[in-house]
Amino acid sequence: MAHMTAEVSEVLTRALQLSDSERGLLIGRLIESLDREPAEAGAEDAWAAEIKSRVDEIRSGKVKMIPGEEVERDISARMRRARE
Repeated sequence: MAHMTAEVSEVLTRALQLSDSERGLLIGRLIESLDREPAEAGAEDAWAAEIKSRVDEIRSGKVKMIPGEEVERDISARMRRARE
């Protein structure tokens, strides 16, 4: 991993003190700041169609939602096993 400057380290320390929702907002804004290229033609329409399709599958019962806590437990367990 690259070495952090003192400034980056200070920002990270302060960011980690934020609430989950505040950190999520910060992450989103940081990612947006990296994505400076214009979207490909038709990308927004394609994403809108994909989102509609997925929502329709959920509403129809074709796809079963999994609670976030369950997903997090599964990922944590997998990561523990991978480290062993």
